[in-house]
Amino acid sequence: MVERVIATAEALALIEQLKARHGTALMFYLSHGCCDGSSPMCYLAGELVPGRYDLCIGQIGGCPFYVNEAQYVHLQQRQLVIGVTPGNAAGFSLEGPQGLCFVTGSRAYSADEWRQLQAQSSGSAAISGNSTSV
Repeated sequence: MVERVIATAEALALIEQLKARHGTALMFYLSHGCCDGSSPMCYLAGELVPGRYDLCIGQIGGCPFYVNEAQYVHLQQRQLVIGVTPGNAAGFSLEGPQGLCFVTGSRAYSADEWRQLQAQSSGSAAISGNSTSV
């Protein structure tokens, strides 16, 4: 199965540290505002409620990862790769006090991966709460 979002080993290790500190119920949301650009933000589950136009595109480290539908239109042909870099996290993301921040990279799908994604997505979108899973 081709994943729409993946995380580097460093990002997965940071997620585990955050789970140890804050509990296992975490979630990610790819910001899309004027101030944060497209920073992946980590929250306690329920701290940010996904809206009607937010899509769950997968999981990283066992945590759901949401993207706004309008933003997803521009990202759907690329696999998001979530990494970590030294620096201050934007907004209220949980990793901020650790002097690290999650960052978004991406890569184009191969033709074979794109065909697999099309087959996976064919009729598989499901409504989950206020958000849609793709």
